[in-house]
Amino acid sequence: MLALDHVVIAAMNAEELSAQYGNKFTIKSIRGGQHNEWGTKNYMSYFSNDSYIEWLGTYDNEKSAQTTNPLIKHLMHVLEKNVSGPFQFALRTTQMDNYVNHFREKDIPFDGPFSATREKPDGSILKWRMLFPSYNYETEVLPFLIEWEDHKQAYPDTSLLNVQTIRQINFGGMDKETFSRIYQLKPKKLNKNQFPLSNSKIKFTDDEKLEFDLV
Repeated sequence: MLALDHVVIAAMNAEELSAQYGNKFTIKSIRGGQHNEWGTKNYMSYFSNDSYIEWLGTYDNEKSAQTTNPLIKHLMHVLEKNVSGPFQFALRTTQMDNYVNHFREKDIPFDGPFSATREKPDGSILKWRMLFPSYNYETEVLPFLIEWEDHKQAYPDTSLLNVQTIRQINFGGMDKETFSRIYQLKPKKLNKNQFPLSNSKIKFTDDEKLEFDLV
């Protein structure tokens, strides 16, 4: 089953915005590092249900504007509108190649997989892949799939974990049938507006704004 990996928050200043969230929700964040190929940098807050928040900003606008990665294109579109806030989320899988085959068999347009790296503050390198069902980032959101080369390296020491969990993603703007076909998810029998994940859930709403419940 898919898991919630992380929620991505567009940030004019990732450090300042992560501190604001920290004061509001009583959570601690750490500096993630830089994505040198994209010209971006991030801060993160990790939670006890094996998920995290990423505050993502750019340190090299020229490099960020030239990338072909859909996530960074989406980020730049949001920042150009001077908007800060949640705009995307990632679903974790260990079977990305199977999803590639699924997309091809069902004629679902997609981009990737993209291989990616991030240099951590200690100099070590994280590696992962990203797969994007195609969407128009100017008008809609579709979560992307992420597969870590080593999932354990992506998460910090337990002393840096927050006790809270991202209990639910509130998602709108697409009909449930299309969403379930893309991601091979089935709604809960007692609540057809909810899609279970292994560590959280997605609730379909009528509001196109992306939000999440942190408890």
